[in-house]
Amino acid sequence: MLGLPRSTEVNRRVAKEKLYANATLTPKTRDIIKEQIEAVVWRNKLAAGTIGISAGEAVREIQVFEVQLRQRELDKRVLPAIAKAIPYKILFVLIFNDEAQVWMEVSGVFYNTDRLPLDGFTLKLEGLNLDAVYENLARQIAGGRLGTGGDIDEAVERDKQRQKLEREIAALEKKILHEKQFNRQVEQNVELKRLRADLEELQ
Repeated sequence: MLGLPRSTEVNRRVAKEKLYANATLTPKTRDIIKEQIEAVVWRNKLAAGTIGISAGEAVREIQVFEVQLRQRELDKRVLPAIAKAIPYKILFVLIFNDEAQVWMEVSGVFYNTDRLPLDGFTLKLEGLNLDAVYENLARQIAGGRLGTGGDIDEAVERDKQRQKLEREIAALEKKILHEKQFNRQVEQNVELKRLRADLEELQ
């Protein structure tokens, strides 16, 4: 799966009870996992011993978990809850019918790929250690939102700012359309121009 080396394969089912035992879950989140997830399978382990790349300072191992869904969408509370229960970086592959979508957490933010056919994509393992591999995987999954170089935490922060500006621009454009007073429209257009300039600078 994902074109990862055979040496990384684990292919071991993870009992939901184990997740419940290790994670601090609200009764609601527990119910969501029961309702929305069919099974969780530990597919791959990316580590010094399985891919021949040295461990990083921050990243010792990356686990690949396949999450088989009972419905197309998974509640947003589930992946963070599972991630907190496991002391390693996790790459989640959500599968529903014949589609897969990859999710990964970076600096507190979850990024994901588009939905693609199960055999429709591979991930490249690039980097001299697991810190670099993790960052490169994150950039692939984020689909350009985190750029191609530089500090990953700073890239996430820039992406958050960019999303915030995009939301503000969309809201202001809507306001301008419905504004009746000309002088208010002028003020709002000045503000819109400033926000667009800020966005351009970030990009």
